[in-house]
Amino acid sequence: MKALRPESIPSLRGRLLWTVGAVSLALWLITGVLSYYQARHEAEEFLDGHLALSARTLLAVARQDPDRLPELLAGLDALRRQPRGIYEPTLEFQIGRGDGSPLFRSGNAPDLPLRGVAGFLDIQREGQAWRLYNLVPEEGDLRVQVAQAMDLRERAALEVAMQTILPVGALLPLLLLLLYLSVRRGLKPLEELADEVSARTPDNLAALASRSAPREAMPLVAAVNRLMFRLGETLDNERRFTADAAHELRTPLAGVKTQAEVALLSRDEAARGHALRQLLAGADRAGRLVDQLLRLARLDPLASLPDARPVDLTALAEAGIAERLDDAVTGGHVLELQADAGPAWVQGDADLLAVALRNLIDNALRHTPAGCHVTVRVAIEGGGVRLSVRDDGPGVPDEAMQRLGERFYRGLDPRGEGSGLGLAIVRRIAELHEARASFHNQAERGFIASLSWDPPADTAS
Repeated sequence: MKALRPESIPSLRGRLLWTVGAVSLALWLITGVLSYYQARHEAEEFLDGHLALSARTLLAVARQDPDRLPELLAGLDALRRQPRGIYEPTLEFQIGRGDGSPLFRSGNAPDLPLRGVAGFLDIQREGQAWRLYNLVPEEGDLRVQVAQAMDLRERAALEVAMQTILPVGALLPLLLLLLYLSVRRGLKPLEELADEVSARTPDNLAALASRSAPREAMPLVAAVNRLMFRLGETLDNERRFTADAAHELRTPLAGVKTQAEVALLSRDEAARGHALRQLLAGADRAGRLVDQLLRLARLDPLASLPDARPVDLTALAEAGIAERLDDAVTGGHVLELQADAGPAWVQGDADLLAVALRNLIDNALRHTPAGCHVTVRVAIEGGGVRLSVRDDGPGVPDEAMQRLGERFYRGLDPRGEGSGLGLAIVRRIAELHEARASFHNQAERGFIASLSWDPPADTAS
């Protein structure tokens, strides 16, 4: 498995900072653009008002004292030559009679007839753009035309707009710094949680403390705690399983060693043959135990069946009886099948169900005396399916009934031939198939072990 390098893992802090920073920058740009155009519009309206006010002032002066107009023109020319600020663009003007004939004209005024339409007008003269205002009073005695160069107006409007958005731009670095500090502080509980997890030893599976974790991290903390709990249970089960398995294997292996030593030291052929037969029996028992242990070890990690398919329990029971029929006859037992007509389908794993049935039949054959009947029964009951193995043997004592299905429990006689895992395997297979495993004595005589499946939900309803 390829290991992930730390620099290749995306950072939540970096992602948040990039996202929030990009959004903030975009909002700043949008705000700046809107502020610029709004400020420019307001500046242009202000300058237009200045044009109109200047035109009315000139009209009032011209009407009040027409003889002083040359003197006024000279004074305005002198003012125009003085240094001016960017917010004081130079005014050019023309004053004429009502018929449009000119009376006075500033030196740089655009050459335009005074018969223009009243109001504002944008023109081009000799490569220069101008903004005009024509004042035509109702009396019709005089006309006034004032003008400003467009480049001067643009500079003034741009200066106003820039002065509006520059404070916003100056605050952007402060905003980004505050965002960084906020994100860092907000993610600190996650960093503390990560430090707590990384500082733990492999054998520390206690639940994580959730008091300092933020609400958004609570599902993760809860999931990790559930994982810790399951790992703890799994490790405890493995420790118990390993201890029990070591204990159970010690007995048959010690017996095999003892019988081998007897066979080596014995000079009597009959005694040596008996020891060798006991050696083979011990080896068979150890082999069965190892086989059951391996099977149980494969079943324990499963949470569900990986590939469930329809299984006909009737056909499964026929195959199981055929497999164990010779052993039953050799032990003096009668092994038979009772099944309702037609197939009995369940969803499951045919191999695992065959193992469960084999264990139930082996238990019945092993724990009943010769001459007893062992019956495998497949029945369809109320839409559900039931697979059972019955015998007419002595049954199980009441004090041992509650512990049936526990691992390595061999009943009241711990020296029995079984490994104590057969019914535990049956119970585990039943759990994986969502079936109920039940073990109880029959009313009159004998013992019954069964697997029961409830009817499907749509059938039950």
